[in-house]
Amino acid sequence: MSNSSGSWLRLIHAVANVEADLAKVLQDRHGLGLSDYRALEILSKSPTSELRMQELAAHLQLNQSSVSRMVERLERGGFTVRDLCPDDKRGVYTVLTDKGRAHFETAQPDYENALENALKEHGGAELLLARFRNAEDVV
Repeated sequence: MSNSSGSWLRLIHAVANVEADLAKVLQDRHGLGLSDYRALEILSKSPTSELRMQELAAHLQLNQSSVSRMVERLERGGFTVRDLCPDDKRGVYTVLTDKGRAHFETAQPDYENALENALKEHGGAELLLARFRNAEDVV
């Protein structure tokens, strides 16, 4: 196995372990899946707290079908609502509700603590700091 291939596998393993730890904390403490949490986070950072479904899918790197099912779950919880695009009635927006924002803000400290702990435990902290010192580098 080449150095690149071995390094890549170690990185994938570290990311998978970190994500598993995050998912467990979010599900156990807040009833959210990791993609659900990320959707709420992305919507909360949007200037209007809304995105077209395909924009949300692109941010999450999920297909349209997966995002539709996820948005349905978030709607059932009262965390988002769907709205038609005023310019194009075929376009659908996902809009963060006040309840969704509050739920995200309640979950965020647990997510941040779990992320910090998981990165330390699984050896990702140094990698992350070495490459992405500024949050702007990620997006």
